[in-house]
Amino acid sequence: MAPSKISLALLAALPFIAAQRAGTPDAHPQLTTQKCTKSGGCVNQQTTIVLDSGTHTLGNANSGANCAGCSTAQACADACALQGITDYASHGVTTSGNSMHLQQYLNGRSVSPRVYLLDPDGQNYSLLKLLNQEVSFDVDVSNAPCGMNGALYLSEMEADGGRSTLNPAGAAYGTGYCDAQCGAPSYINGVKNVNSQGACCNEMDLWEANANATALTPHACTTTALQACTGNDCGSNGLCDKSGCGYNPYALGAKSYYGVNGDTVDTLRPFTVTTQFLTTDGTATGTLKEIRRLYVQNGKVIQNAAVPFNGATIDSITDSYCQSSSASFQQRGGLKQMGAALGRGMVLIFSLWNDNGGNMNWLDSGNAGPCSSSEGAPSLIQQKDPSTDVTFSNIKWGDIGTTY
Repeated sequence: MAPSKISLALLAALPFIAAQRAGTPDAHPQLTTQKCTKSGGCVNQQTTIVLDSGTHTLGNANSGANCAGCSTAQACADACALQGITDYASHGVTTSGNSMHLQQYLNGRSVSPRVYLLDPDGQNYSLLKLLNQEVSFDVDVSNAPCGMNGALYLSEMEADGGRSTLNPAGAAYGTGYCDAQCGAPSYINGVKNVNSQGACCNEMDLWEANANATALTPHACTTTALQACTGNDCGSNGLCDKSGCGYNPYALGAKSYYGVNGDTVDTLRPFTVTTQFLTTDGTATGTLKEIRRLYVQNGKVIQNAAVPFNGATIDSITDSYCQSSSASFQQRGGLKQMGAALGRGMVLIFSLWNDNGGNMNWLDSGNAGPCSSSEGAPSLIQQKDPSTDVTFSNIKWGDIGTTY
């Protein structure tokens, strides 16, 4: 089946589609980041963040509007408005300088925040173009137990969040989310998803982790931007590679490398995570050939866990590794496709979540980590560790060797 692609022109012609206008202003807390070069060092960027549009209240655009009762695209565009969030702390998000703190629970309720990095203009997402570049951040996962996932990742969302006549709100209000799981959100690029389509796009998981396990995983899609899907195109044999070509030290045999009092990376203390995207010709226009991981803790640079694999020793994600470990990833273009997305630019996303039903077992239980299959249950986490959190800070990207 040919890919099911939804365009703004088609959306404009469809009936019963609600749009998202801009209502009251959003606070956009500042999160200072740095862009680094070999020639100029690291320079501060006055970037800000915005919570996902699903966290914002969608209400009437004016006193006479009836957002809930609108029945045509134009009527909904006139009647509905996304309201800005002024108190990010009430949604589990606080920032200070170059640091952001995310909480899962507040006053007995789950808030599970997901936020996006905005350009200094506050109207568009920052697009990170990382071919032949690296990205680094400091993280504290000491209070992220089994079953939690403090994630920092890249998605090929549109820089303006799909801003259009049907979605004037755009990135400034957190619209336009997509990933390789092709979930069916309430809105796709800010337009009501009346047909329950999935929102697919390339995804690069720089960091999915808690105090017990971590994974670095590219997910390729046969797309070049957000693409809506239906039917089989949304499934495991569809547009996107859902499982990814992941590198989890524990799953690959280095069971004591990372964790609480880990032999090499001790998650009871903060550390720096660096991910490098190396190309065939060492330029930003070359083909992605390798994804490398480094850590820094207590002033010491730590190489990624080296593990035996198929008769060799590996410590990074390469084509040969993915050919043996992830046929799905390779079928969708593998590192070449992932690199093309990185070259076009991807949006930086921060989130904290847990997993009703699955208990995050894919990340930290069984072959993936030391946790039991039941201790990651959200109800158990809330009972035992209601203050669970993660802190990201000191976020930098730029030339290889300049960010750590």
